[in-house]
Amino acid sequence: MLQASTLQFIEKLSKNNNKVWFDKNREAYLAAKEDFELFVTKMLEKAAALDPAFREQKAKDCIFRIFRDVRFGKDKTPYKAHFGAFFSKGGRKYPGAGFYIHIEPGKSFVGGGLWMPEGPLLKGVRQEIDYNLPEFKKIIGNAKFKKLFNKIEGEQLKTVPQGYTADNPAIEYLKMKSYTVGTKVTDKDVTAKTFVAKCADIFTVMSPFVNFLNRPVE
Repeated sequence: MLQASTLQFIEKLSKNNNKVWFDKNREAYLAAKEDFELFVTKMLEKAAALDPAFREQKAKDCIFRIFRDVRFGKDKTPYKAHFGAFFSKGGRKYPGAGFYIHIEPGKSFVGGGLWMPEGPLLKGVRQEIDYNLPEFKKIIGNAKFKKLFNKIEGEQLKTVPQGYTADNPAIEYLKMKSYTVGTKVTDKDVTAKTFVAKCADIFTVMSPFVNFLNRPVE
């Protein structure tokens, strides 16, 4: 679980996204940061049941910095108004698929998959789907998977990817540039004692999907 004060800090930050306010409330930030790190540590313990690689990781390997890189984007607010962590075999910088937890008042969700991979990896995933479409459809057609996730999300090509034809039975997936899923969680879920267990259950359902997408990496 996360403390209600952590959500309150994020909410206040979203309304006061500037350095002056942040500096004045640094103690509240550090308390919220510590709370999230503790939660991520507990999630790593649960994730180790799915893959032993998680046993070697620390919370800092998974958590994204709250400080935004404002050099290139139009949004110049200095801080992210959420906490996020990516759980994968190689931590948050791993190029392959993994699990993601996003904490933001009223907008929290648990999800994962593969987001905007580099060309060679995307090509490998498309090939894996093309060669093993029945297995892929069985994974995403699983009753528990469908109950949690409405659909696979991701930007799509407007044309057929090179090397494939429009009549390919997997074409709707081959045209995708990302393969992600997510399910919303409420603020009440986030602050409940059962939140770690709830996230672990979601990870378990998502695991075959993540493992399939990681085959080209491995």
